[in-house]
Amino acid sequence: MFWPTLRMGSWDPLAQMRRMQREMGRMLQDTYQGLTGEFPSMNIWTSDESVVLTAEVPGLRAEDLDLTVLGDTLTVRGSRRAEELKEGERYHRRERGTGEFVRTVQLPYRVDSAKVEAHYEKGILRVTLPRSEEDRPRKVKLHQ
Repeated sequence: MFWPTLRMGSWDPLAQMRRMQREMGRMLQDTYQGLTGEFPSMNIWTSDESVVLTAEVPGLRAEDLDLTVLGDTLTVRGSRRAEELKEGERYHRRERGTGEFVRTVQLPYRVDSAKVEAHYEKGILRVTLPRSEEDRPRKVKLHQ
């Protein structure tokens, strides 16, 4: 009898508990992602000739990104600035992270850093990293 009376009024304790659970889950998820350094999200695929990496970095300008290749390691650095609020404005919800980030990826083989190509369009970074010539598999000729 107690619960139906409360639910009929303007305050629903079960709805409030569900809302709090969603908010806590979102907060913990954001914290976990920040601690693991999993920004930006990346997809990487390989062939015998190259490694291709795509990364989601929405809201950045190309000059906010810095790519470094050394041997078989790619490092993506950047900075996402906080949006400036006008006087009298305040955040209702703030989920997008800001500040500096670094993500280093170990590649499956050495790449030719002189031939690396990077393109940035619509918030997607695409990096093509050609395999170094001396690291490519070679057919071995058998002599009889």
